[in-house]
Amino acid sequence: MSNWKPDSWKNRPVIQVPSYPDQKALEAAESELAHYPPLVFAGEARNLKSQLAEVAEGRAFLLQGGDCAESFREFHPDNIRDTFRVLLQMAVVLTFAASCPVVKVGRLAGQFAKPRSSDTETVDGVELPSYRGDIINGMAFTPEARIPDPQRMIKAYNQSAATLNLLRAFAQGGYANLLSVHRWNLDFVEKSGTGEKYKALADRIGESLAFMEACGVNAGDTRALQGTDFYTSHEALLLGYEQALTRVDSTSGEWYDTSAHMLWVGDRTRQTDGAHLEFLSGISNPIASKVGPTTDPDDLIRLIDLLNPKNEPGRLTLISRFGADKVEDYLPTLLRRVKQEGRSVVWSCDPMHGNTVKAAGGLKTRPFDQVLREVKQVFACHKAEGTYAGGIHLELTGQDVTECTGGSSAVTEDSLSSRYHTHCDPRLNATQSIELAFLLAESLKEERDAMAAPASV
Repeated sequence: MSNWKPDSWKNRPVIQVPSYPDQKALEAAESELAHYPPLVFAGEARNLKSQLAEVAEGRAFLLQGGDCAESFREFHPDNIRDTFRVLLQMAVVLTFAASCPVVKVGRLAGQFAKPRSSDTETVDGVELPSYRGDIINGMAFTPEARIPDPQRMIKAYNQSAATLNLLRAFAQGGYANLLSVHRWNLDFVEKSGTGEKYKALADRIGESLAFMEACGVNAGDTRALQGTDFYTSHEALLLGYEQALTRVDSTSGEWYDTSAHMLWVGDRTRQTDGAHLEFLSGISNPIASKVGPTTDPDDLIRLIDLLNPKNEPGRLTLISRFGADKVEDYLPTLLRRVKQEGRSVVWSCDPMHGNTVKAAGGLKTRPFDQVLREVKQVFACHKAEGTYAGGIHLELTGQDVTECTGGSSAVTEDSLSSRYHTHCDPRLNATQSIELAFLLAESLKEERDAMAAPASV
């Protein structure tokens, strides 16, 4: 990587980037960002990589989730708190059921940019540039709103900084204390069957903590129970923004993208000769890549060797996103090839993006049963190939939205429009997310029990 620089991506073909009409304004905004403090620190990113190495070795599980696309309009401390709370609940369910450490990574504090299938969209015969996320342009279907504005990067940075400040306070300031496990239940979740199931689990945890205290172990003085490690991630799509926040770590001398602890590249921008992989190849953060039905096994090995040439455990996560109807046709071949080549990766499952459909009313949705079906098929494929299903990657929110159909919250196509708030793709609500965690915990426990079982002679 001796020839790599934060701007070397500019020498490669680049797609999914906006065309700013005022280049001087763009350069001024990027220059301003380059002088701002880092949002995250290199030491934190190294800690995450170390924890992901445990996942790669089958000793932990990755839970990654949050907004499809953060917005300026819905920025509110209650929304951040509720999403964080749902992730805590899911992590507790997974940890307790599978006796397995859970690495918690949010799609938060930077998930603003979104790739588009077309540069333009047409409504009632009017064609305008596509909405690419609040960090680039506005959602309103007007010519003015759709003009890319570099000052939006400054606003996204400030919102990310405020979000991170709150997340750190929640994670280490007492809110994430395991003694508060009962209080994490949201009101609308508590009234559901899933909420009752979670309450029963919280009761069991409370009993365990009480037993520990009776034995002389004070849970309130145990650091591991008082708080939790929580990390942030987003898709590294807007490379000018990422470059501006890339700095040399004074401790190691390595480059880190300080916009998030973990960055990933999407299915549309993972070309091995492209700008996005060139950028990711030079930063020392843990990174990830989506893989899907169009992923060629040879190309995947080239991608792995480009992004993780030292074959370092925890460096690279592969996030599979096929759709429930395609998992069995494509995933086993990729698992087999990566295993045969001896590459160390974390395998995570994104059951959301391949299962997006349009409801009768025209709104995009994701059927809960298809999301669950993909998860189960991914676990089955890993079991058959002797590999480890090490993570889940979800678009979710702590709000009581109606964006994905099904689940115990019984969202129907007719009720989608009642609380459909997403700026881009449909998200699981809190009830659906926790329900999925319980169902996922069963598969994870079976997988770990199988790994722990002695080999037959």
